[in-house]
Amino acid sequence: MDILQNAEPLLRTFWYIAVPVTVIFIIQTILTFVGGDSMDGVEADFEGDLSDGEAPFQLFSLRNLINFLLGLGWAGIAFYSVIPNKTLLIIAAVISGILFVAVFFIIVRIFLRLAEDNTFRMEQALSKTAEVYLTIPANRTGRGKILISVGGSLRELDAMTDEKEPILSQSTVKIVKIENNNILIVEKI
Repeated sequence: MDILQNAEPLLRTFWYIAVPVTVIFIIQTILTFVGGDSMDGVEADFEGDLSDGEAPFQLFSLRNLINFLLGLGWAGIAFYSVIPNKTLLIIAAVISGILFVAVFFIIVRIFLRLAEDNTFRMEQALSKTAEVYLTIPANRTGRGKILISVGGSLRELDAMTDEKEPILSQSTVKIVKIENNNILIVEKI
């Protein structure tokens, strides 16, 4: 790094910030894509949690610090020959770092809107129709199985009936009640 030894102290500082932070950023990005993004597990000494509904992420995290320093370092290097006033250069670099964090927030918000809750809840089956898979014994004397499509996926669930006759396989039934949060009470259609 002889090149940096001859550079002015401010430019050298920007390079010393930009290069290691870029390496850390690349490592974070790779870990994010392979599912090992444990870098956000580092906690700050102060509370910066903005998860009150608007932003489900922390303002002061290692990832945001890396994003800020990445913007600061590379903007300082890029603008060094364009902005001769050192104070304005530092201000432009700080603003660029803040913009990097803001862009990250916007990207995270966009990705969180894409998230979909596909959690199955028994209440979603209430009043729907289903097909009997395994015969359902009469008068709740045993359990049978039904096939029901909820939320675009086919589920096999336990079912009982209050009817006097068993409900045979391939019959169509309607779910009328949920008991013990895991057994569907059905009636033949």
